[in-house]
Amino acid sequence: MLVTVRVASFIIPTYNFGSPAFFSLHEVDVLAKVVSAGLFGLEAHLIDVEVDISGGLPQFSIVGLPDATVRESRDRVRAALRNTGFAFPAKKITVNLAPAGLKKEGSGLDLAIAIGILVAEGILPAEVVAQYVFVGELSLDGRIKSVTGALSIGMACHCAASLILPFANAAEAAVAGDVTVYGVHTLPEVVEALLGHQPLHPIRAEMHAEREGARETLEDFADIKGQSHAKRALEVAAAGGHNVLLIGPPGSGKTMLAQRLPGILPPLSRQEAVETTRVHSVAGLLPPGCALLTARPFRAPHHSISDAGLIGGGPIPKPGEVSLAHHGVLFLDEVLEFKRSVLDMLRQPLEDGTVTVTRVQASLRYPARFMLVAAMNPCPCGHLGDPLHTCQCTPSQIQRYRSRLSGPLLDRLDIQLDVPAVPVTELLQDTPQESSAAIRTRVIHARTRQTHRYRQEHLFTNAQLQPRHLRHYCQLDPQGRTLLEQAIQRLGLSARAYGRILRVARTIADLADSDHITPVHLAEAIHYRRLDRRAVL
Repeated sequence: MLVTVRVASFIIPTYNFGSPAFFSLHEVDVLAKVVSAGLFGLEAHLIDVEVDISGGLPQFSIVGLPDATVRESRDRVRAALRNTGFAFPAKKITVNLAPAGLKKEGSGLDLAIAIGILVAEGILPAEVVAQYVFVGELSLDGRIKSVTGALSIGMACHCAASLILPFANAAEAAVAGDVTVYGVHTLPEVVEALLGHQPLHPIRAEMHAEREGARETLEDFADIKGQSHAKRALEVAAAGGHNVLLIGPPGSGKTMLAQRLPGILPPLSRQEAVETTRVHSVAGLLPPGCALLTARPFRAPHHSISDAGLIGGGPIPKPGEVSLAHHGVLFLDEVLEFKRSVLDMLRQPLEDGTVTVTRVQASLRYPARFMLVAAMNPCPCGHLGDPLHTCQCTPSQIQRYRSRLSGPLLDRLDIQLDVPAVPVTELLQDTPQESSAAIRTRVIHARTRQTHRYRQEHLFTNAQLQPRHLRHYCQLDPQGRTLLEQAIQRLGLSARAYGRILRVARTIADLADSDHITPVHLAEAIHYRRLDRRAVL
């Protein structure tokens, strides 16, 4: 309804804002809406890409908390459309990324923005585009490049429409299941498919829980001569998921032992393989052509690594080495050369199995359940206790050197093991050594016992036992209690070390196929607390 207001000699027309005519003339509609996905830590979230094209001076703006990579997609999308035969509209283009409060990172929104522009221009039908989720980075010639986190994106789309993403990531995303995945190579290929001129074929993932070929490439324990005591300790560690500290002079074989530990661990279950693959995919470290990791990871960072490199974080938070070693082995060679502040940050993941990276906008959580294997020399020169070399270090130098490893972290290392130099006579022997496959058979049997025992507790290894579990699953007979009491008094063990001994003893009993912990099992577990013996300090 038209209303007039008389002011002096002027008549000013006004409109009734409640009338339908006002909204039909002034309401601005979003011309195109395309669904995409973006990563936030280890998780993926669906993102609505809303494209509005209106008259005015040519302008291309992106809103909704985009980072620098997302803002640069304007140039990539413009060039990709022009170089593939599409006219880029010389109009005012506004792209809104919703939800607006979630920071958008990475180049995976390029494809969705380009599709949104084509829908707004009337080239693609909106009702067909609404059936898909689009993820991919565009090159200037229209090719669609791979993105990171495809498995997490596939899991985020399990209740949504079908997923279109780069062909290089299609098999990985299909591992998530419950989502139809289409792999594409170029932007024109996507357009032709959406117009119905060229059909897309869904990608199916290979669901192999384990590939024997991956096992064959691992280092074998049969290559190590001697060190039977160290091999036994690593077998115990693998069977119970315990952390290990190897102490020995240079050249004694500490690194060789650690590198062969993944070969005696049980195969990854499907759930473990998916969790491990997600971490490596988000970090951009998934091998080309690999849809699902089947071998347990082995990470060996250099001692110069930063806090963020080990634990995770950075300007754009990424998983650190502790998360990349999830369900595998983290090896810290020359552990005392690492900064003490870096080592102390291992306490939380060793206890909780997770890492929390806190930022102003949000907190990110990454999984970090790994076996820690650390190696160190017995003294600064490395020759303490070596019969062939004389140690030149003073007691104060040795004490100062070992103090770099804090007491709380030392308590979390279940097995502290001496690795002496191998005599030349053993190196020259041709006696066949036990293979990793034989050791792995015993480890799998012990793990099976633990899985069955803790099926009601949702635990998988003895290393995960909490204090309340120890009272029920690690009971000792009178002789065993006396032995442990004497060891605690003589070695000055902490309460945490007491629990570690019980956990290791429970694993040794499992390897012996015993339901009860005997004094023999307990004595071996106590023997593995090398640095707790005051005589060597």
